[in-house]
Amino acid sequence: MKPPYRSGLRPRSLLLSSAIALAVAGVAAASPATQPVPPSNAQLASPRIERKVDALLAKMTLAEKIGQLVQYNDQGSSAPTAADSDSAIALNPETRDHVDAMALARKGELGSMLNVIGAAKTRRFQEAAMHSRLGIPILFGADVIHGYRTIYPVPLGLSASWDPQLVEDVSHMAAVEATTAGVKWFYSPMVDISRDARWGRSTEGAGEDAYLGSVMARAYIRGYQGTDLSAPESVAASVKHFAAYGAAEAGREYNTTDMSDIRLRQDYLPPYKAAVEAGAATIMSSFNALNGVPATANPYLMTDILRREWGFDGFVVSDYTAVMELTHHGIALDAATATEKALKAGVEVDMMSHFYDTQIPTLLKEGRLSMATVDEAVRRVLRVKFALGLFDHPYARGTEVTRAVDAHRPLVRRAAEESFVLLKNGGHGVAPVLPLSSGVKKLALIGPLADNAAEMQGAWGGAQHQPDVVTLRNGLAARMKQRGGELLYAQGTDILTDSEAGFAAAKQAAEQADVVVMALGESSSMSGEAGSRAHLGLPGNQQKLLEAVVATGKPVVLLVFSGRPLVLDWADRHVPAIMETWFPGTEAGNAVANVLFGEVAPSGKLTMSFPRAVGQEPLYYNQFPTGRPAGDADLSKPPEGATRFISRYIDVPNSALYPFGWGLSYTTFAYSGVHVSRLRVPLSEANRADAKNLVTVTATVKNTGQRAGTEVVQLYVRNLGASVEQPVRSLQGFERVSLKPGESKQVTFHLGFPELSFWNVKSRQVVEPTHYTVWVGGSSLADQQADFDIVR
Repeated sequence: MKPPYRSGLRPRSLLLSSAIALAVAGVAAASPATQPVPPSNAQLASPRIERKVDALLAKMTLAEKIGQLVQYNDQGSSAPTAADSDSAIALNPETRDHVDAMALARKGELGSMLNVIGAAKTRRFQEAAMHSRLGIPILFGADVIHGYRTIYPVPLGLSASWDPQLVEDVSHMAAVEATTAGVKWFYSPMVDISRDARWGRSTEGAGEDAYLGSVMARAYIRGYQGTDLSAPESVAASVKHFAAYGAAEAGREYNTTDMSDIRLRQDYLPPYKAAVEAGAATIMSSFNALNGVPATANPYLMTDILRREWGFDGFVVSDYTAVMELTHHGIALDAATATEKALKAGVEVDMMSHFYDTQIPTLLKEGRLSMATVDEAVRRVLRVKFALGLFDHPYARGTEVTRAVDAHRPLVRRAAEESFVLLKNGGHGVAPVLPLSSGVKKLALIGPLADNAAEMQGAWGGAQHQPDVVTLRNGLAARMKQRGGELLYAQGTDILTDSEAGFAAAKQAAEQADVVVMALGESSSMSGEAGSRAHLGLPGNQQKLLEAVVATGKPVVLLVFSGRPLVLDWADRHVPAIMETWFPGTEAGNAVANVLFGEVAPSGKLTMSFPRAVGQEPLYYNQFPTGRPAGDADLSKPPEGATRFISRYIDVPNSALYPFGWGLSYTTFAYSGVHVSRLRVPLSEANRADAKNLVTVTATVKNTGQRAGTEVVQLYVRNLGASVEQPVRSLQGFERVSLKPGESKQVTFHLGFPELSFWNVKSRQVVEPTHYTVWVGGSSLADQQADFDIVR
């Protein structure tokens, strides 16, 4: 998103402790609209709000109107200074001119501020604005991505929980904390579909699948905005990055995106649309060009789809300096043209380019912009401010949260526990290492992430305070002490270095231990914005350290800390137990300890496929079959007598090392009885957008192991015979199911038009008379199936 301070807060929907709920206050937001389609957000588009907007707009001068369309920061500092009471100087990134943001606030010409946080600081700016001629409040926005003060797992990790209620709960928690600091607008959620692990911002989203991404998008909006945007604990969401930012060529940050309209609508747009339908108040434009047109100047995206098709009634904010960057894209030769194209396309707020305030007056005078265009943009911004209740409650309310909240720790700890994905645990004649048995008296903890509070937060770690973090070393040491054992620790190496100075101590610790836990992976800065990587192995000499410790012959548990899938091919062949722990947040050490010692069974499932080699990227489960499919064997070396002329690599299998939906538990699950309620469905009944329950799919899942566990039951669908090629299978439903040993449960899914339709060559969403296969299981490799047909 942006260069300056980036906060890390999340959505909402949990009943927090009454003490916290009373002590913490805030305000909420939604979005407005004046479109030729019915408004999508009832919270924004009420007649009462529209009357207020009309009355205020009629009183505003041109300077006051333009002020609502620009955004400044104050150099990102959250600590009040003596100068703050008089002025705050923001730097125009293009001209390098300094702008007195406080002076603009006093004149009523400052609509919003970026990453200005803290009750005292926001109040000073807000008081200036409220004492201006019309008293229009400032909207304070921040990069709250996965927690404000109490940090939970990065979004990719959180999505691995497959638990939308949990996402809603932690999101609400973040809003509860941040609103006490005057923040009423989160630049979140990121709902970009990411199918290329090289792209650093994969860490901020929900992975590679449109269905799961849509479910998570709705959960974030519910969590952040609640049912009343004007409530003290609600914040306005900003859904980003519109659109298809996650498909940047070669996974390279800010790179171009090019795709068919079918792929755009079927695979990339659904999560944005789901967020809009859930009532998202604002949208953020993306940095990338889509099919040659930068998103920030793309009327097809911002006007045709977002407003006319979806009825979006909020406002669109550019990403950081994205309006200015239209000149870099080469579609504007000057600031005036960039401003004209962005505003006409439908970008209402210029984040940090500061082109709008300097160029709009001239564009109006020259007739290149109409006052109606400016008024419509201002109308949308005011609508959100009224819906948030900012005019009535402009200041932070309650006791400001400045540290991690103890009452919130159990929630973020559970979020971390649910996010962990057990990739491997024994197998091929090797006994499971996890959970750690009571016989483990000496446990070695080795690696650069073993005692590293800063790196537990992940990219966009909010306004976190490092002393609040429970490191792995702290968490495991406490647990071993409780069990009468001992924790041995050696850092071994740094995250990114060639020095082997710590190898000897690491090997010595391993040789003295019963079991070794290795904490390896990326730094927070290696993923997130501007974190694209061409190599996806363990950074620095961590792989060499891993091999040296494995060579001691002691059982090894590899904990992988990362914001993306990494290449773990060697580890899969040589390490008995591997768990992906992402960047788990404030309660990292306690959450890891609970899972390693079996107090909590792992239940996470991957939402991005882990490659065998970086050359497989982009890699995703719901690929097209091609005319020469590799078949079930998926071998890099076809068996004798088989043709070599199939769609494959000659040096590695096509398949992921760990596929979408994969994740083990400390128990096992079996599936049976997949059944469909109808074998034939008339096309006339199915090809209707309001068709909800055309086919019911049922299946039975049973816990066949000796421990209680939670399974994510997944439903996949394939459509054969359509006019447009369809994926080999697509997720169309899931449910978390907790079962005791020996317990069974029947799970039910309903398939309607949304689940059975696809986009045709005319860019229409349709159902055709075709054959469907459904699978139910514990990953995208599910093999229990049933079939039905749509018939004329």
